[in-house]
Amino acid sequence: MSVSHITSRLVPSSTPSHWCRASSEQSANPTFVPSKDVLRSLFLSLSPPLSPSRARDGIKYLQELEDENSTGPSAGYASRSIDSEEQGLKDAVLSRLVAGIYAEALDILLTEAITAEIEAEWWADLERSRLRVVYYLIQTLPLRIANLFGDILRILHSSNQPISFSVFKPSSISGLLRRDTGVPNSITACIFPHLRSHPSLVLPSLAPFGTHSTLRPSLTSPSSIITSAFSALWHTSSFTARYFYHYATLPLRLTSQEIHAKRLDLERIRDERAEALGKLASKRDDLSRTLRTDLNECAAFLQFVNQVVAEQHTDVVQFGPPTSLLDALAATSIKILPMHIYLHQEALRTYSLLRPSRFVRIWPGLLVLPPLTLYVVQRISASQDTLLSLAKDAWETLKGFCRGWLAEPLADIAKTVRAGGEDSIIVQKGSIDADLQSLERMALSLAKDKLNYSTAQLDDLSNKLRLGDLTPILQIYEEDIKSPVRSAVSGTLLRSAFVQVQKAKVDVDQALVGIDKLLRSQELTFAFVGVAPALSLLYVVGGYLGRLYAGASSHGRLGGRRRRMAAWSALRRIERLLITQPRARHRQEHHTQAEPPEGTKGALPHLTAGLLLLSVSSLRQYAETWLPPRSRLREGFLEDVGDLEDPGLGREEKMQVVQRMHRSWGHALGWQRLAAEVSS
Repeated sequence: MSVSHITSRLVPSSTPSHWCRASSEQSANPTFVPSKDVLRSLFLSLSPPLSPSRARDGIKYLQELEDENSTGPSAGYASRSIDSEEQGLKDAVLSRLVAGIYAEALDILLTEAITAEIEAEWWADLERSRLRVVYYLIQTLPLRIANLFGDILRILHSSNQPISFSVFKPSSISGLLRRDTGVPNSITACIFPHLRSHPSLVLPSLAPFGTHSTLRPSLTSPSSIITSAFSALWHTSSFTARYFYHYATLPLRLTSQEIHAKRLDLERIRDERAEALGKLASKRDDLSRTLRTDLNECAAFLQFVNQVVAEQHTDVVQFGPPTSLLDALAATSIKILPMHIYLHQEALRTYSLLRPSRFVRIWPGLLVLPPLTLYVVQRISASQDTLLSLAKDAWETLKGFCRGWLAEPLADIAKTVRAGGEDSIIVQKGSIDADLQSLERMALSLAKDKLNYSTAQLDDLSNKLRLGDLTPILQIYEEDIKSPVRSAVSGTLLRSAFVQVQKAKVDVDQALVGIDKLLRSQELTFAFVGVAPALSLLYVVGGYLGRLYAGASSHGRLGGRRRRMAAWSALRRIERLLITQPRARHRQEHHTQAEPPEGTKGALPHLTAGLLLLSVSSLRQYAETWLPPRSRLREGFLEDVGDLEDPGLGREEKMQVVQRMHRSWGHALGWQRLAAEVSS
């Protein structure tokens, strides 16, 4: 995280105009002072963003230059007057150094606050799950035991007592630690160090639920004696069960208490750094005006920076008021800021506020992994044939699915589109023509034999048959049915009946032709309906695998769902901060004058401004890392983030910026859908 975008415009980045004249005067003036070249090259090397190492090197270089001018061979330079060009060069270098030290202080506070917030969130996630609390206790149990024995050995060494096995008895350990610390239950305090660093925390009571009282039974009533005996047995067993439950869950409750205490400590550190960050960020415009008008006031500004940064650790008055701006720069850069970083890290290490090391977190898995791996390998070796058979069946199933449900149906679709559905589906055209010709021959033969039709009449009957008109044949059938026995034996009843059977067959063929035409017209639809289930299954499986790969590789669309959710949460925190405007609770009596008044327009409390910068920095990091470069989305998003970072904008203006971001980027980043998922 960096605040270079906030401090980049504090001082002009262009070269002073009179430098161009200086380069021509250098060759014409034999008395030209060489320190001007040194200052000019130093100014060019201090181009923003300025790293802390370059700032310290520049300060040391200026100090060496002043010492050399005052005590070296060119001591006469120190006694002469400095012209306006040289003074301008020196002021430009000092301005960049002041801006660089200011940016470094902001970076340090921002980094420390972000680190504390990340660690506090890790402890908060741990605290939400009782199972994870148990696993954390298992992870840190060897370390706790090692700390206990380390304290015992340290006490024995300091008191010059010999080391023997009797020392490590529970009673001896308790007495030894009690004499050293003067605290009861000192073994518990060694295993759970938060009880030492937080005296206000109360150890869960070792008398879990108090004592129970029993009524004195009446000797005159046998039923009362039996009832009292059962009641006493019930109370005794219940008390014993609760007693064992209390001591069985005591380590778990102490671990939860430790996690909660560490989270609160980290949130307190985050708020302290955020408040200091808000104080310094609110002075950006004042520093910008000071650098452009009166550089001499920068020493007082650096003294203010020292007070804000070092007030948690040491008294800055011990360094004394700076005699010059260069001394103030040296005190801040070389003493105050490194001391603050060291003490901050030391506090985190002393109270074990950071998450345990990676080895501490994974050693249970490393312990279980070898036997588990051996068991899995043995099971795989024992079931090798079965697994190979399953793999072969799965491969054949996959090939059959791809060939029978994807490749071949898609090829049929292409063939249907190319051929246009010319082939018949149910009946063939030749079969229909043969049935129709057979019906025509049977009807014409019957009409010729029975009705003695001429050639013209036969041609007319043939045309009628093609149209489906069998009136003459039906008339013959009507006459034959009047005397069915005689007609069946010697007449034409059977022939006329067979003609009607053939006519029914032709009608069936005609109906099948109609159905065939209907199917051929919808052949492409049926082909797509047949392949649709396979394509749907392929789409679902492919989408799931794609999302799984995107989540595993952390390169999903616009950073993936998790990062877009984090950006949405950060914007929600920003809106909540602007509404609630939290104020510092720690050392409130010392900062009542530093806080802006409640009714000041555009002024946010320092804690609110600092916490706002924390959330905004996460939005900036998301945009610079995951949004498409050189896109309107990225440029517009960063413009809105810059408006939220601007200390010149007040609460109402920033609320409008938040609403604009929801309105402009909510749909593109899927924030509405994410919010709906969270609420459901």
